[in-house]
Amino acid sequence: MAEKRNIFLIGPMGAGKSTIGKYLSEMLHMDLYDSDQEIERRTGADIAWVFDVEGEEGFRKREEQVISDLSELQGIVLATGGGAIKSPLTRNRLSARGIVVYLETPIEKQLARTQRDKRRPLLQTEEAPREVLTRLSEEREPMYREIADYVVRTDELTAKQVATQIVELLGL
Repeated sequence: MAEKRNIFLIGPMGAGKSTIGKYLSEMLHMDLYDSDQEIERRTGADIAWVFDVEGEEGFRKREEQVISDLSELQGIVLATGGGAIKSPLTRNRLSARGIVVYLETPIEKQLARTQRDKRRPLLQTEEAPREVLTRLSEEREPMYREIADYVVRTDELTAKQVATQIVELLGL
């Protein structure tokens, strides 16, 4: 039997990467990993704490290492953090080691999905969430598109419907 390819989910916070990844991994009988959860497991602390203590730069170094390690596995679904693609090394690794699916989500949906979530350090600032999400989108959108094998909009579908659409797109 042919070896299963990795599926890497990228996109902004609130795109549903973790939730869609869960459905996708169940449908395809593949192991699911979440880079943020793996960072928390390895550090024994939550993402907000890592950001507080090490800053975004320290967090991104950890994220780069975690994604490097996880992307070397075979036959996995990996939900990445929204900013993981900031690293050229991470973008190259994801492109080379699996199928990259960009979960495209409009700012309105991101706002609705993240408004009560206190576990997102980049939104815990004086800047209004809409401003933050708009700025991040402008910065990251080209990087998401650069490495995406597939782009799937998530705004009008449930997480399960998006996962089904990805399975169909991949012909699996």
